[in-house]
Amino acid sequence: MSVIDIHFHGTNNLDIRDAESSEQLLSIAREYGDKGIEGFLFTLYPDDLHKMRQKLTIIDKAIHEQSEGAKIYGAYLEGPFINPSHAGALDSSKFLKPDIHKLRKLMEGFEEIIKVITIAPELPSSHELIELCSNLGVVVSLGHSDATFKEAQDGFNAGAKLITHIFNAMRGIHHREPGLAGFGIINEEIYIEIIADGRHINDELLKWLFKVKNPERIILISDMVKDIREGTLIKGGAMSLKEAKERLLKMDVDYEKISLATYDNPKRLLKI
Repeated sequence: MSVIDIHFHGTNNLDIRDAESSEQLLSIAREYGDKGIEGFLFTLYPDDLHKMRQKLTIIDKAIHEQSEGAKIYGAYLEGPFINPSHAGALDSSKFLKPDIHKLRKLMEGFEEIIKVITIAPELPSSHELIELCSNLGVVVSLGHSDATFKEAQDGFNAGAKLITHIFNAMRGIHHREPGLAGFGIINEEIYIEIIADGRHINDELLKWLFKVKNPERIILISDMVKDIREGTLIKGGAMSLKEAKERLLKMDVDYEKISLATYDNPKRLLKI
C-alpha cells in the first residue's frame, strides 16, 4: 500500500525549519522515501514573509532537482493567517491577521508549488483569502482556529476543503456548540486530517472517526517533526505515515478505509 503524506515537517534528523538549501531538502526526501513514503508536501511553519518565501524558493529548487527519494509534491503553508488562541506548538508571534495583500506577497511566483494553506475562518477578512486561494487552485484548510460550527460552515462555503489535524489546535466539541471539529465530522464533503500516532487523538475516538466519517474524506497525516516534545507540549507527529498506517491496521481499522486515507484521498484532494 503506497502512502502520500500531505502534512510533514521533517524527519528525526532534519526539519524544514532548519533546512537552508535544496540539498538538505533532498536529503529529507531520500530519508522519508526509505521509510516507505511515495510522496509528501513540505509543511512550513508561520514566519516572517521573507523567510517563508526563502523556504518556498528552496522547495521549488528541490522539486526541479529531485531524481530519487519520496516525491516532493509541493508546499503546505500552516499559517500564518491563523488564531493565536489556538497556536498549539506554533509560534503565535509569527501569526498575521488576514490581509489579501500580504497573502499575494507571500504566494507571488509560487502559485504552482503551494498546494495547501491553513486559515482560521473566524478571523476578519479570512473569507477574502479563502476565495482567492480557491480560485488559484490552492486547497484551503481550516485550522488553528476557535471557529464555531457556523463560522466553519461559512469557511467551507467560501471554498475551504480540508480541516487541519482535527481536534488539535481548535475549539473542542460541546453539545450546544460543535465547533470546527464537530463540523468536520458532520459535514460529508469536507476532508479532515487525522494524526494516528496515539498521542494526538485517543485511540477509541480515532477508531470511531473511521466509523462515522465519510471514508472518502479522511486523510491520514504524520505531522512529523524533528523534535516532538518540549516539556509537556506535544509539538508534532511522533511517527512516519507508514508507521501510523501500520498502527491502524493493528487496531483493526478497515484496510480499505486506511488505503483511501493514505493514498486515494490525498491524490484526489491534491489532484495528483
